[in-house]
Amino acid sequence: MATVNDNNMPSNPSSITTTSKQPLPPVKSIDSQSVLKGLQSELMTLMMSGDGGISAFPEEDNIYYWKGTISGSKDIVFKGTEYKLSLSFPTDYPFKPPKVRFETGCFHPNVDVYGNICLDILQDKWSSAYNVRNILLSI
Repeated sequence: MATVNDNNMPSNPSSITTTSKQPLPPVKSIDSQSVLKGLQSELMTLMMSGDGGISAFPEEDNIYYWKGTISGSKDIVFKGTEYKLSLSFPTDYPFKPPKVRFETGCFHPNVDVYGNICLDILQDKWSSAYNVRNILLSI
């Protein structure tokens, strides 16, 4: 048995055990209800924004999967074209970005043949402050 000094500390520092048998605290999980409420709030914000040329709505009864549209403005080469997109939200949204891809063919250097979009805010520059409206306007 180790001897202790006046401060109830082991008198021999080498007798201190550095490994702990205590379990690690659980990893913080994201409340699915808060994700659902956040997506519902984003839907309302997008619908109320009045931004012309962009829209997105959940598909059927799945709030985690949306279909969106972007219309080319009259001032660009894509004028009058309507592009369809799919948005798939992870269960830890908004801490991880949604997967967004073009369903309509789009000839653009930042879009591959499968419709995947190369956009920094959908990858390493993602911030939980972004929302669906920001994404659609950025595309």
